[in-house]
Order: sequence, then structure tokens, then C-alpha cells
Amino acid sequence: MSKTKKKLKHEAELLKEAIHAGMEYGEKRGVVEFEPTDSANEKIEYIYKLLVHDQRIQPLAKENISLPNMKHKLAIWYSKQLPADHPLLK
Repeated sequence: MSKTKKKLKHEAELLKEAIHAGMEYGEKRGVVEFEPTDSANEKIEYIYKLLVHDQRIQPLAKENISLPNMKHKLAIWYSKQLPADHPLLK
């Protein structure tokens, strides 16, 4: 598999929705309560680790763990939950 990741067409929007969905997921699980002062990067890292812990997503290889890669992983996770005809997948 190549080291370059394929950018999703609407990656920024997918990431925004993934953060929202991930926050809801974590709060429903009762494992986190996000604060308004939490940065987007803190949320991304927490959601990524929670989804890996719950085996919802494959973990990145240790040498590939970075914020951009976590963002990409969350965008992919969210995109897989959308119906095939969703506007963000076109």
C-alpha cells in the first residue's frame, strides 16, 4: 500500500461532521464530556483514540500517527457511515 493517502473530495466538511458525530458517540458512551474550551485538535485526538480503542477504526501505524493522518482517518470513518448518494460523497 502506498504511503500517500488519497484526499477525500469533501474532506474538510467530512471531518467537521466526524468531529460532531465522534463527540456524540463519546458522550453517549459516557466516557467523555467535551468542554467549549477544548480545541478541535484535542477533540480529534481524543475521538481517534476512542474509536481505535472501541475497534471502530484501524489504528494508524505508530510512525504515521500525526494530526493530519488522524483527521483523514476520522473523515474516512464518517464517510463510511453516509448513504452512497450523500452530497459529501459526490
